[in-house]
Amino acid sequence: MRKTSGCLWIVCSFILGIMVSNNLVNARGGDQVQKGYIFEHESDLARSEPAPHKGPGRSTAYGYFEKAAGFKYVFRKRVLHPGAAIGYHPQNEDEVYYIASGTGIMQMNGEEFPVKAGDAILTRPGSSHGLKQTGNSDLAIIICYEKK
Repeated sequence: MRKTSGCLWIVCSFILGIMVSNNLVNARGGDQVQKGYIFEHESDLARSEPAPHKGPGRSTAYGYFEKAAGFKYVFRKRVLHPGAAIGYHPQNEDEVYYIASGTGIMQMNGEEFPVKAGDAILTRPGSSHGLKQTGNSDLAIIICYEKK
């Protein structure tokens, strides 16, 4: 199995609401502790940050499962607010961008193309990319890659 297929599986599983990870435990509020999964809601994770990779503007990051022992992926929602962009940067590992809502311009290896909700982009090692929010509404993306 290629590294990318594991990352894509994570993205699809989360979107479908069936994130499962063995031997992990978490409680939500006063709920009974359930073995075998972690449940997190974005309202508990939101943090306002400058746009990543020296891009302009502000963003909101939601770092899912950052404290999950043994979880080998970065799985993050990032919202680029109007005028914000992820700065153009080199890529060192497979990384998936899934456009959840909004519109933007993706720059890959010096070329630009529009992106919208429902688009998925796989950036490969050795490539370079950036992403700019366009339009009047936020650009929400899901990002997934394997931790080093």
